Amino acid sequence: MPDATAMAVRDGTVAWLGSDEVGRAQFPDAAVTDLDGGFVAPAFVDSHIHTTATGLTLTGLDLRGATSLRHCLDLLAAYARSHPGGVIWGHGWDESGWPERCAPSTGDVDAAVGGQAAYLARVDVHSAVASTALRRAADVGDEVPLTSDAHHRVRRAARDRLTAQQRTQARAAALDAAAALGVVAVHECAGPEIGGLDDWLELRAHDHGVEVVGYWGEHVATAAQAVELLAATQARGLAGDLFVDGAIGSRTAWLHEPYSDLPDGCPTPTGNTHLDADAVTAHLSACTEAGITAGFHVIGDAAVTTVVSALDSVVDRFGVAAVARCGHRLEHLEMVTDEQAAQLGSWGVIASMQPNFDALWGGNTGMYAQRLGAARAAGLNRFALLASQGVPLAFGSDSPVTDMNPWATVRAATRHHTPGSAISARAAFAAATRGAWRAGGVRDGLMGTLVPGAPASYAVWDADSFEVSAPADAVQRWSTDSRSRVPVLPALDGALPTCRQTVHRGSVIHG
Repeated sequence: MPDATAMAVRDGTVAWLGSDEVGRAQFPDAAVTDLDGGFVAPAFVDSHIHTTATGLTLTGLDLRGATSLRHCLDLLAAYARSHPGGVIWGHGWDESGWPERCAPSTGDVDAAVGGQAAYLARVDVHSAVASTALRRAADVGDEVPLTSDAHHRVRRAARDRLTAQQRTQARAAALDAAAALGVVAVHECAGPEIGGLDDWLELRAHDHGVEVVGYWGEHVATAAQAVELLAATQARGLAGDLFVDGAIGSRTAWLHEPYSDLPDGCPTPTGNTHLDADAVTAHLSACTEAGITAGFHVIGDAAVTTVVSALDSVVDRFGVAAVARCGHRLEHLEMVTDEQAAQLGSWGVIASMQPNFDALWGGNTGMYAQRLGAARAAGLNRFALLASQGVPLAFGSDSPVTDMNPWATVRAATRHHTPGSAISARAAFAAATRGAWRAGGVRDGLMGTLVPGAPASYAVWDADSFEVSAPADAVQRWSTDSRSRVPVLPALDGALPTCRQTVHRGSVIHG
């Protein structure tokens, strides 16, 4: 464990870290924090989050713990009894782990909530079930589960029934939770079909110590449209959850070959396509011409092929340097080939990924194997391949899909179910700190490190043990540069570290 005992911060910048009194005396005008045995490290950044939806899960009906269809419906009925007014917003059911292996029906939901409006998103938020009252309000039929446009309409109807107080409380809860987990910045992946423009503008106006970097997922066809939309939204880029396809769990990710466990009569055996090759190319071209970050939600192998082919044509048109300067990013990128990884690495395209997806759904009997078969499932979330080809990695949670705890993210990246796809704890930590800052456009060489002169964005942790002993002055050189003497990370075999204090640019935001 690093044995530096104090840190000095002056004007929001790290001035000194160490244990010697001589060093401490050099900065009499700085604010000195005594670490008292705590482990200090650069603060985390979550590269993909949905803030209001996360808060609604924290303050509302969280179904991620449901172990069966009956359990899910019991949780729903109990919540409805204790919240008789307004819309019920639930999240997180996952039938792939239930003995019934089937989603709740509209009748199931109605029996649990009576005449209330209820929206229940599947854990990946690419399908949902809803009560009859809400379906009627959204003018959708009896499809179960709801996907694509029908799902978007029902979610919009549910969102419209939330009060301003509910939305504000949800955002505060989500950002408070992030700060308590040592997260000082989040990348909000907003868009017209996710939370809508009002939700994004309200989040931008929400005063909180956690920094919100916003991406707006809406398609454009010309550079002029890109500039106009970026100015209207004040987002960091036209990226994030601009959907090319859906998700594997909802059988809506766009595949080359059909799903292995298709229900009878499935009209889309290879998933859903939201943007075709021409639309993807147009968006990338428009943003590259305007010098704006572009990006997409892309999961299935057919979707990845479409995006990589589009990037290839844009590189031919504008050149590698112009594409790399934009910092284009791909969210999730779960199914990628060796050749595609090499191409993305040569173009400087960023992979914003979620290691907890593999932790939750990987393995020979997990959800991926159910949907795709074991052979295809073994080729998902190839962190080591992408890193080896020079693809910049940024890690996040996609909360509320998975938990925001960044140490769980680091642990998951080191324990990939498929041999050869895991990365080291140091590489995973870098992807959740410096890599995520870089993905958000901060490339000053200091953010995400903890060295004199760097912004004072850090967290102090209590941890039971560390992997090996660290050199006595290692904490003074906290950097994600592999050439520096980085302190070892906490051992993640047992309880995860507890955050004692979170500081962003010199201001305490937790603890």
